[in-house]
Amino acid sequence: MNIKNIEKKGNEATITVEIDKELMESGVSKAYLKARKSIMIPGFRKGKAPRKMIESMYGPHVFYEDGLEEIFPEVYKFAVVEQDVKAVGRPSLTDMDISDDGIVTITLTTETYPEVTLGDYKGLEVVKPEVTVTDEQVESELNRMAQNVASTETVERAAQMGDTANIDFEGFDNGIPFEGGKGDNFDLKLGSGTFVPGFEEQVVGMSAGEEKDIDVTFPEDYQKDLAGKAVVFHVKLNKVTVTNVPEMDDEFAKDVSDFDTLVALKADIREKALENAQKQADSSFEQACIEKAADNVTVDMPNALIEAELDAQMERFGYQLQMSGYSMDAYAKMMGGDLSTMRNAFRVGAEKQAKINVTLTKIIETEGITASDEDIEAEIAKLAEQYQLEVEKVKEMVPVDELKSSIETRKAIKVIVDAAVAVPAPKDEA
Repeated sequence: MNIKNIEKKGNEATITVEIDKELMESGVSKAYLKARKSIMIPGFRKGKAPRKMIESMYGPHVFYEDGLEEIFPEVYKFAVVEQDVKAVGRPSLTDMDISDDGIVTITLTTETYPEVTLGDYKGLEVVKPEVTVTDEQVESELNRMAQNVASTETVERAAQMGDTANIDFEGFDNGIPFEGGKGDNFDLKLGSGTFVPGFEEQVVGMSAGEEKDIDVTFPEDYQKDLAGKAVVFHVKLNKVTVTNVPEMDDEFAKDVSDFDTLVALKADIREKALENAQKQADSSFEQACIEKAADNVTVDMPNALIEAELDAQMERFGYQLQMSGYSMDAYAKMMGGDLSTMRNAFRVGAEKQAKINVTLTKIIETEGITASDEDIEAEIAKLAEQYQLEVEKVKEMVPVDELKSSIETRKAIKVIVDAAVAVPAPKDEA
């Protein structure tokens, strides 16, 4: 092969490369052997037509594009990698010229990794709110624990606010049932505000076995078909239950924890809440530092990097949906759109993350950050412990390049965060 010309302009490079006949012929031959299995020529059995016969019918260069695909890894290595062209994504074939003597000249166009000019990334002033845990938060957690061990009891009396009413109901708009307005054996916590305003108040006073028509008007901001409409719900009350919440005392503490006193339980709740809040604050502070460093960078982002990040985010989200029993298509329809709508929704975040990625890569280069063999071994050992796998199994599963990149990225983040200056949030924000 021979490089005829390389032209770089902004984030794009155009490479013209001449491919010798022998290499091109090897690719064309492979392409022919693959394609002939499905080609039928009169007088020949399917898959048995000679190459010359096919070329005489469809043109002498019929296999050249597929042949180029066969040898593309070699072409890419020579024309892009060895010429130190930092391509982003797969280059596009923009021209192919085949001379009479069989020499092929191709032109490849590719987006290239951008020039990145770092701004300030050390000594950044970043807001970090003070972490506190209020008495109300502790009480809220105690209430949650109490609800978990609370018992329920069916009562033979009229329903009151705070009770749970098990009801059958059906809604009618001018005597016609409307979609989504029916339910059976629904447990409604009276006073929870779960139903349309005015509904729960009219269930109060009903007794088990009683049936009643309830008049309500949907809010103006309700779904389009029912917004502002006056409707009637026919309701049957099946039973009334009350929740018996245990008294919060030392006995309660013993029942729900390893502590002997309520005071000790509260102290533990506060300590854990503080620890969790601190982790969240640290994580938010770290992210804010990274984003601020990226905001200070000057870079003309190539679209290919953004699209690659967008693909990665969509893939991760699709996997999360799959774990929850949804498909990407089903979720998109449920949200009133399609995959294109979802992709557009993810684009802003992908653009932001792509800029963060190039920022961290430039910091790694500028600071001379590397991942040592010891770093990699420690990371493998950590993963093995986390996922309860043998170390050798982790080595088989996780490419070293990925581990190395991950370690170097974390070190770059540490450079930013360790040098950052935490400042308190303004009073109005706090």
